[in-house]
Amino acid sequence: MLTDKPDGTGRITISVDAMGGDKGPEAVVAGLVLSAHKNPDIEFILHGDQTVLGPLVARAGPALAGRCVVRHAERSVTMDEKPSQVVRNGQDSSMWSAIDCVRDGEAEVAVSCGNTGALMALSMIRLRKLPGINRPAIACLWPSRNPQGFNVMLDVGADIRADAEDLLQYAFMGASYARNGLGLARPRVGLLNVGTEEHKGRPELRAAQELLADAQERGNYAFVGFVEGGDIPGDRVDVIVTDGFTGNVALKTGEGTARLIRDFLRDAFNKTPLSRVAALLALTSLKRLQKRIDPRQVNGGVFLGLNGTVIKSHGAADAVGVSAAVKLAFQLARSGFRDRLAARIAAGNAPATDTAAAHPAGEEAG
Repeated sequence: MLTDKPDGTGRITISVDAMGGDKGPEAVVAGLVLSAHKNPDIEFILHGDQTVLGPLVARAGPALAGRCVVRHAERSVTMDEKPSQVVRNGQDSSMWSAIDCVRDGEAEVAVSCGNTGALMALSMIRLRKLPGINRPAIACLWPSRNPQGFNVMLDVGADIRADAEDLLQYAFMGASYARNGLGLARPRVGLLNVGTEEHKGRPELRAAQELLADAQERGNYAFVGFVEGGDIPGDRVDVIVTDGFTGNVALKTGEGTARLIRDFLRDAFNKTPLSRVAALLALTSLKRLQKRIDPRQVNGGVFLGLNGTVIKSHGAADAVGVSAAVKLAFQLARSGFRDRLAARIAAGNAPATDTAAAHPAGEEAG
């Protein structure tokens, strides 16, 4: 999925909120087992109820032995809790504990399947925003026709509002993610709109178009202008910039469409004896297609713009989905993404005439 570009060696510690997902801590621990089998350089700090997690980790046997520490937390954050309530009263929750591990330097990345609003609110309070960031964003990977196999889209749900300056910051952050995650030297950035014509869209979109075009050199990206919904999985653009309301609707629509296609294919190939024979003949291709459009394989939205990396796994993630989120967390930590993103944001906030700041030393891919 992502291009692994190690900046160092040794194990990477991932802080995991085990209690927030719809499928419970069993799915989370099973996902950690899958990740541990695949990657010997990962270790975990697991947050939640010790009486529940202890036996699950013990049953995992050698896979997690010596690589997983359970950090007890009295309660979990439910999906229907308001973020403000969690900020005021969630100090003893597994989500709070997982984020604090990143803040305190015990882990490089936090992963949670829990309440998105609460996770973002706690992340902003405990980790704080990077200097110069107005609104953090959630970025996701989207299967596409591009050679790298995925496009980046943000924001997909951190904040329903975004003015022109916010959209410019999203472009900087999304381009940095694409460079460090997908190995693209100069990502193509597009602004999602109802049409590609320059006169279309809300006033803030037209204002953002000018800002993104003027900031291409400082942001080290190529601006392609307005893009439409059909370009999200296409090959015209690498990074799609939009507000959180639009991005979240697009994301959920895409996930639902992928499941619908999978169900339609299964029904079609099970309809008659002849179609079942055809399914057997096409089994390898069908498995390849299923994996390609399976939302679990690209599970994990990255919170961008914070003094720490947080991965929001889908609430309904199973073991495969949790493992995908952990893989993403590991690769971003190993690439030094957090520091590179901070350097790029600092460069973006520097005056356009300050060429030294526009290309920070040692930040070739940031």
